[in-house]
Amino acid sequence: MQTPVVAILLAAAGVCEAAEILIERRYLHLPVARHGEMRTVHLLDGNEVVHYFRMPLASDKASPLYWTSIDVGGMRGKKIAVKAQPPGPDLDLTGLCEQSDSVRRPPDLYREPYRPQFHFSAATGWINDPNGLVHFDGEYHLFYQHNPYGPGSANKSWGHAASRDLVQWTDFGDVLLPDRLGEIYSGSAVADLKNTSGFQAGSIAPLVVFYTSAGAHAPEKLPFTQSMAYSTDRGRTWRKYDRNPVVGHIENTNRDPKVFWHGPSSQWIMVLYLARGKFVLMGSKNLREWQRLSDVEFPDGYECPDLFELSVGGDRGKARWVMWEAGGRYMIGRFDGTRFTPETGVLPSEWGLHCYAGQTWNDAPDGRRIFIGWMRANSAANVAAPVYPDMPFNQQMTFPREFSLRNTADGVRLFARPAREVAGLYGKQHRFSDVMLGTGHDPLAGIVGELFDIEATVEARSAKAVKLEIRGVPLVYDAAEGNLSCLGKSVRVAPAGGRLELRALVDRTSLEIFAEDGRYEMSFCFKPDKDNRKLALTAEGGAAIAKSLVVRELKPALPRVGVP
Repeated sequence: MQTPVVAILLAAAGVCEAAEILIERRYLHLPVARHGEMRTVHLLDGNEVVHYFRMPLASDKASPLYWTSIDVGGMRGKKIAVKAQPPGPDLDLTGLCEQSDSVRRPPDLYREPYRPQFHFSAATGWINDPNGLVHFDGEYHLFYQHNPYGPGSANKSWGHAASRDLVQWTDFGDVLLPDRLGEIYSGSAVADLKNTSGFQAGSIAPLVVFYTSAGAHAPEKLPFTQSMAYSTDRGRTWRKYDRNPVVGHIENTNRDPKVFWHGPSSQWIMVLYLARGKFVLMGSKNLREWQRLSDVEFPDGYECPDLFELSVGGDRGKARWVMWEAGGRYMIGRFDGTRFTPETGVLPSEWGLHCYAGQTWNDAPDGRRIFIGWMRANSAANVAAPVYPDMPFNQQMTFPREFSLRNTADGVRLFARPAREVAGLYGKQHRFSDVMLGTGHDPLAGIVGELFDIEATVEARSAKAVKLEIRGVPLVYDAAEGNLSCLGKSVRVAPAGGRLELRALVDRTSLEIFAEDGRYEMSFCFKPDKDNRKLALTAEGGAAIAKSLVVRELKPALPRVGVP
């Protein structure tokens, strides 16, 4: 339905295009160009900027990539100004703006050819870091960095989704948008079960999220600070704290607060990134007031810190703490409520290309430590990744993983496996045992598809290499060198007893590899060959044997669109 336009405002000296709009419906829609110039758009109520963002604004409504929907329901009955800069000779905001009472979705939503089928992705727009991970009242909450206004990285906001099983998500859309303090950068969430914050309004404990207010992107530039918002209805609606920020600027672009409850010291702990190689620990009794506890040196550590406790080999008496950074590197040590004392150097947990800025859930049931990361599919964050060509969405998350600490010959190390909830997606299964490879027989011949959970235990024997090929993408184990390689990345593995354990989660545009029961992980996004849906397991330069081989076909689990 086309918006009733009261008048067109001509900006002074042609600085910007502008239209005056009478708000009659909940959502204002603007068309996102497939390719186009970035424009700054302001929505003003009088002289107050109520929404601001940058987007590739389409010059017509004929064939946009998608329509972005802006919630303006709180201004119903008012006239607002919509301004775009720089102007364009063919830019007619009067004709471009539309209104309705529902979000405008792409016609093929979740049926797009490159849409992940069981990895979380936003309905439209760019996503990156997972944020605000907390389990509460039977639900896993997942917030995500989101740009609602285009497929490139900009306009950082928080979208929100929830799930009861880590597989089927309900996506509630955007809940925290940029404000006078800046864009909404990464952060975390807690369930304030003891109501230390005083936010509780009824019988339901408040959920509280912490995020970075990225002031460099505010209408009037400010330093980076830390803010919070809260919900008193199980995360269905959110309110920003009226005294934000709760942690002022410390140094540089301090950001990405991870907050959790530390029982032994009876306080909330925040670990915050200050600068490359430097984190800070802060403490609070009420989530509103914070004091600096200690600094943490993390050589070359960068962004999105996490700090969590895990038993070693399942023995709670030998628990250790893991300090984590965005690139998947970590240190193991002890934490006394004030200081983190490392007992290892910096260790890698990821040997692939596309897992970044991951975080773990607070309060996961049964003491589980569950992780999810952003599958960063390209380094050019301002353009659509080639993995998702001409799609209304861009980027995806990893499948949730469960962390553990185990003893190895090299010392205590972090292991990761796909969360056991993946079993809820299992369909047809193919099982083999003691299959000779390199004899002209391929046990996977004839198995085709896009979605798999593959597990194999392989002995190389006389073979120089064993290759698992997934839709034309080779995963190769070089037996002589002990290297496992895929898509230009490799890791040296040491199979116990000469038996290599491999697991691969395969989605339409991603591949997650777990070797030696999760001792090594490799995460990749790739643009699939739509004509190649085959699997193959072969040996080269000799004979090998697949002691066990299980291929499970997976069912899709696409997000549901929810209403908060």
